[in-house]
Amino acid sequence: MTAVLVLGAGKIGVSIAEDLAATGDYDITLADSDAHALEARSPGKVEQKRVDVTDGDALRRALGQAEVVISALPFFLNQGVAVAAKEGGVHYFDLTEDVKCARQVLALAKKAKTVFVSQCGLAPGFISIAANHLVKNFDEVHDVRLRVGALPQFPDNALQYNLTWSTDGLINEYCNPCEAIHDGERRELLPLEGLEHFSLDGVHYEAFSTSGGIGSLCETLVGRVRNLNYKTVRYPGHRDMVQMLVRDLKFCEYRETFKEVIERGIPITRQDVVLVFVTVTGIRDGLLTQESYVKKIYGDAEGTGRSAIQTTTSAGVCALVDLHRQGRLPAAGFVRQEETDFNDFTSNRFGRVFA
Repeated sequence: MTAVLVLGAGKIGVSIAEDLAATGDYDITLADSDAHALEARSPGKVEQKRVDVTDGDALRRALGQAEVVISALPFFLNQGVAVAAKEGGVHYFDLTEDVKCARQVLALAKKAKTVFVSQCGLAPGFISIAANHLVKNFDEVHDVRLRVGALPQFPDNALQYNLTWSTDGLINEYCNPCEAIHDGERRELLPLEGLEHFSLDGVHYEAFSTSGGIGSLCETLVGRVRNLNYKTVRYPGHRDMVQMLVRDLKFCEYRETFKEVIERGIPITRQDVVLVFVTVTGIRDGLLTQESYVKKIYGDAEGTGRSAIQTTTSAGVCALVDLHRQGRLPAAGFVRQEETDFNDFTSNRFGRVFA
């Protein structure tokens, strides 16, 4: 049994704890500073522990019983967890979409005796694994386009949107700079720019630049691709309304207020759909060729009670923990998502949701 400490008893943290515990191969402890959150989301046969990760001594004691720690905490708490994991010789995984946080983890992973895998989940996460897999099939790569959306199945408000995951992460997406490769050079783009429209299965969507979803793929593929960009998918009209909030009303300068407004006004839903759309264009066997990976995954509110974003995010990190346990990832140091073999990932018992 591999001892795993899951930090954060939110919807994603509980899903991760449940999924790993169900295999019988992992001894899971779910920890949170909020005792009521632990009680409200008790995931069955999982040990629960109240831990305040801002208390260094309490965090180190909790890590002392673990071989692996998974941080499902807000991004701004991850650095402290990563530092403690390195000191305690514990393998570290997180779900952050925050670029600065991921770079801090990368720096900590240097000369570490354990593995550090940041930006697990869907986007960042699986999207980079899928993109890198397609890129390998080309002799010369021109364009790599990553499009991901977590959308309500039944939108009924002016934003055409419901909350399906972290509000802090959503605000980061809309407010922070975006990484891309343009004409072979790494660039920073403004969020909410590059609006485009497309249809899939008869449904109309829009997509626009957002921060974080591309992970470390720019660093990995610079010099190998002409153009690489990541955009979030929404229903038409959403971008213009968000742009009014973050640009005209300057909510990015008042993020706590922005968070309060969002959480007061936009309901959560488990009836969601995750859309993953990766397209690579380039030269293969002397011909200009395009290859795509497309997947829709639906929330199961009446079955498991899980949203699609819970399912896909949990699958992303659990598959990597599982592959590391099986010796299919490096034993130590920083591991980028795109270093994971696509076939290993999608044949894994957790990752097969993306197969």
